Amino acid sequence: MTERDKSLLDAGEQLFERRWQLLKSAPALEFLPPADRPEIAFAGRSNVGKSSLINALVRQGGLARTSNTPGRTQELNFFLSDGEPLYIVDMPGYGYARAPVDKVAAWGALVTDYLRGRTTLARVFLLIDARHGIKPTDKQVAEILDEAAVSYQVVLTKGDKIKPHELEKVTEETAAALAKYPAAFPEVIVTSAEKGVGIPDLRATIAGILADRA
Repeated sequence: MTERDKSLLDAGEQLFERRWQLLKSAPALEFLPPADRPEIAFAGRSNVGKSSLINALVRQGGLARTSNTPGRTQELNFFLSDGEPLYIVDMPGYGYARAPVDKVAAWGALVTDYLRGRTTLARVFLLIDARHGIKPTDKQVAEILDEAAVSYQVVLTKGDKIKPHELEKVTEETAAALAKYPAAFPEVIVTSAEKGVGIPDLRATIAGILADRA
């Protein structure tokens, strides 16, 4: 581990020792907060464990809403912490088919416009369920991110739910698939919100993004 790696691990822990809170939920672009600081967004299929991961990241069990009902997050939820120049954005889950067609279309339009037009969006963490790997809907989002030239990085969730050799295989396959996408970071972060696996690495990565933009 390099000195920078150690420094970013420490910085990541400090970043998420603070109390985070919901600033606002934006159902449309006109309701977004001012673009006055870097933003880190979390995207993923419905039921990928996005809310649980965000809660583990900030050490606050009830910050992002979790539900057994896929598609509950219907707006762009912005979180902030006093003294930290950062927004964390919980994006609506995609690939949810049970909602009315017009609602699904509205969510898709909101997310696409946000990805393409938010100049302060520093990185999108694209969450993939380790048990299932990259699905066609994930590839569609990756293509949108590539087209918008938005940097993104894949985070495998629920890494504790499969056997180690299966996890290693899906990690390798995911990294290989990402090589085809120009805006994707090659490094895949493996996590488990339940076990805390990979959470320090995710915090350090976010700290590094802020350090590079300082």
